[in-house]
Amino acid sequence: MSLYFKRLLPHLLVLLGFVVLSLAYFSPVLQGKKIYQSDILHYKGMAKQQLDYAKKTGKETYWTNSAFGGMPTYQLGAKYPHNYIKKLDLTIRFLPRPADYLFLYFIGFYILLLSLKVDFRLSALGALAFGFSTYMIIILGVGHNSKAHAIAYMPLVLSGIILTFRKKYICGFLLTVIALGLEIVANHYQMTYYLLLLVVVLGSVYLIDAYKKKQLTHFFKSVGLLSVAAIIAVGLNATNIMATREYVKESTRGKSDLTIKADGTPKVNSDGLDPSYITEYSYGLLESFNLFIPKFMGGGSGEDVGKDSETYKTYINLGASPIEAIEASRNAPMYWGGQTIVEAPAYVGAVIIFLFVLGVFLVKGRLKWWLVGGTLLSLFLSYGKNFSLLTDFFIDFVPLYDKFRAVSSIQVILELCIPVLGIFALVRLFNNFQSKEEKFKALKNTVLICGGLALFFLLFHSVLFDFKGAIDERAPELLAEAFVNDRKSLFLSDTIRTLILVLLSALAIFYFLKEKLSENTLILVFGVLILFDLVTVNREYVNTENFIAARLVDKPYRATAADNEIFKDKGHYRVFDASPEGQQKPARAAYFHNSLSGYHAAKLSRFDALLDFHIYRNNPEVLNMLNTKYVIVGDDKGRVEASTRYTQPNGNAWFVNNLRIAETGDEEILALDSLETKTETILQKSLFNEFKLKSDYIKDSTASIKLIEYKPNYLKYQSTNPNAGFAVFSELYYYRGWKAYIDGEFSPHLRVNYALRAMEIPDGKHIVEFKFEPEVVETGSKIALGSSVIFGFLLLLGLFFQFKRSKSTS
Repeated sequence: MSLYFKRLLPHLLVLLGFVVLSLAYFSPVLQGKKIYQSDILHYKGMAKQQLDYAKKTGKETYWTNSAFGGMPTYQLGAKYPHNYIKKLDLTIRFLPRPADYLFLYFIGFYILLLSLKVDFRLSALGALAFGFSTYMIIILGVGHNSKAHAIAYMPLVLSGIILTFRKKYICGFLLTVIALGLEIVANHYQMTYYLLLLVVVLGSVYLIDAYKKKQLTHFFKSVGLLSVAAIIAVGLNATNIMATREYVKESTRGKSDLTIKADGTPKVNSDGLDPSYITEYSYGLLESFNLFIPKFMGGGSGEDVGKDSETYKTYINLGASPIEAIEASRNAPMYWGGQTIVEAPAYVGAVIIFLFVLGVFLVKGRLKWWLVGGTLLSLFLSYGKNFSLLTDFFIDFVPLYDKFRAVSSIQVILELCIPVLGIFALVRLFNNFQSKEEKFKALKNTVLICGGLALFFLLFHSVLFDFKGAIDERAPELLAEAFVNDRKSLFLSDTIRTLILVLLSALAIFYFLKEKLSENTLILVFGVLILFDLVTVNREYVNTENFIAARLVDKPYRATAADNEIFKDKGHYRVFDASPEGQQKPARAAYFHNSLSGYHAAKLSRFDALLDFHIYRNNPEVLNMLNTKYVIVGDDKGRVEASTRYTQPNGNAWFVNNLRIAETGDEEILALDSLETKTETILQKSLFNEFKLKSDYIKDSTASIKLIEYKPNYLKYQSTNPNAGFAVFSELYYYRGWKAYIDGEFSPHLRVNYALRAMEIPDGKHIVEFKFEPEVVETGSKIALGSSVIFGFLLLLGLFFQFKRSKSTS
């Protein structure tokens, strides 16, 4: 056996172990089952039209009409030419989903610790602590796949950066390009942005350290090299980045021309998301202890408290049947924090928190400071509106921070930093950098802090907390009391659990320092403790019950009687699902029809305004101008099958007589309340003047414009009019890709009715075409190809130099 293989063997065994653990945790995938993920259910509804088109034609459409009246597919899994980094990503994720993401968690964190010169045994231990962190598993349960995807590559990006600062310039550079390219391809820019914030913290600490050590030349050399790596990584993803950047400007994340909301109140932030929306999911100050005690705040919004709970007994006493009481106790509202809804606590683990605190005492230098700094920044920013001083500063002054919502999710950074410092606590225990006395002192202080905190909560919980949640006010008094008692019970049991884990961790280290346990034994003990600590909590929220037959995931929606009635109409029109089920499953209608509803975090801004100002308020003229031919409604039991009712749609296109002028966006959207959309339209004065339009057009009974060919990315109309006319189309205006042609010649079109397309059409018979031809895809693909060629050359060059260097040193 060669020396090289002997060095490689431990890592291969660790990787094999990660594969086994990933498949073991999500074992139903071995039976062909698939995990039921609510967000993926929405995605399948939103993406079906584009996937069907690609399957039928072998081409990408880049535009779908199935949701929100029409939108680009850039954030719906669009595939681009020359996206070779995506092919690499798919190769790495060879396991069935979601086991593939758990494996990525493990392998990325393992490489990060190896890059920090940590022994492979401790690196594997740290990977388990990171991969099984409760939040990482929960997001897989609900279907936040792109978020999990991006988080999994975070440690790998940090590995490349750290290797570069360790003067491993070639390996660091190449790994940074690949890792950052993979991070970006995950397509969750919020997570990538949070990683950037951590990199800024790391870079700041390294800069201070370089200044003190008089190594600024090396620091800036590394920064320069990493900057080039970042440029290439961005280039590999050029199409997606450019398309997203272009789309963001027109989405709810971009600047709006409205200064008011639908309720008439002022719009606080017209460039980016509204601050109240950004901070809707703000972590409570008390919820910080969820990281250490899983059900400190009751756990999730719907907990299974069992038949022995006060909730179950109270439901029985109130007259519920045993079956009804069981159902209620399986979804008991135990969470009593301030967030709207919580799937599960963001539990990092009592054992790893204990090691983290120990690491604060034992670990010295820049490593500790960027890890502690990243942890604190992440925690403070997660408070959102509960720490408004910091949050408002970031929203107002830190670029791009106001483009993202759910600030509590920034805790992914502390969930990365804490296990790293925790593992380094064990590294310091194993080496001789500190005396045994110092180690014993650090252990004592850690026990006092962690054990003392748990004991303090045990003794004084009744004085400190009332355990009352927002839902209690709407519940009968007896039931509210039952909720409080069950929350106390969960609090006590989990606090005792945490205290025991802390004492067991301390005892293991104590015996190690007394030389009663070996290094391997201590690692094994902590492996068992960490797995027990995290997996037992995780299994309460994501387990085999989350898996169902693959066919139910692949085809998640069932056509109803209402849908079947609509299918008989072979025309091109839109459907508005106003049924209760449509509200619960907003992408259901998009699965079957061209819908006004959908599910997406970044809708087109103008259509979002139409929803808020008019569609949700059932303005018939707005429904008509969007060619809404069917509205699905439900019966008193919420069934979609109940009925459909017909509106009077304007059709796919129509000529109007009059043009009304608006000075501002506010005036334009409000005017839709009184606009007779079949005969008149409204547009802003600047467009009226730019296109040199007339206020009145002649429209007689012989004038018509009909849709004669339809594809998601192509519309063809036949126009007949004895006079020059002004036509309005029931399609959303999106000038960054849609181009209009009259008889094959390019002809500019403009925006009317706040969100629709319109254009002047000469008299006579004409063919009018709209083609979705986004230049950004063509340009981005060329950049991606060039970047791939450049990186391929640099990769070969780097491997050559590494081979040459290893040969000269052997």
